[in-house]
Amino acid sequence: MINILLVTHLVAASIWVGGHLILSLTILPKVLATDDVAGLLAFEQRYEKIGMPALLLQVITGIWMAYRLLPSVSAWFAADNDISQLICLKLAILTATIIIALHARFRVIPTLSAKTLPLFAAHIILVTLLSIAFVIVGSLFRTGF
Repeated sequence: MINILLVTHLVAASIWVGGHLILSLTILPKVLATDDVAGLLAFEQRYEKIGMPALLLQVITGIWMAYRLLPSVSAWFAADNDISQLICLKLAILTATIIIALHARFRVIPTLSAKTLPLFAAHIILVTLLSIAFVIVGSLFRTGF
């Protein structure tokens, strides 16, 4: 039978990672070439409506799946087996993503201009790389290290 939890997690991940790849590989280069801050913010506002719920779904389904694999939350941090190591790695990636996103939202975006665009671009690239890391680490739950 299909694992609804996993499928939901993967669809949400597709939205999150796909949106960031589109942003990083197609929109960001054009924005950097033209200093089109307004265009970047327009994309961000549109994408955020589906990207943030997708991230929230990933967090909920990810925690749920982790709990199904290791019902003791303290075991998640024991790092004494592959599953706990992968859970710790996913949580570390999530923490880094949240920190970067909060910094962008409250420090970078409010003062975004052509001058600060490279800093915002760095945030975008970092979150994109972290989202790819999410996918890689997630695949290791099925394939192993």
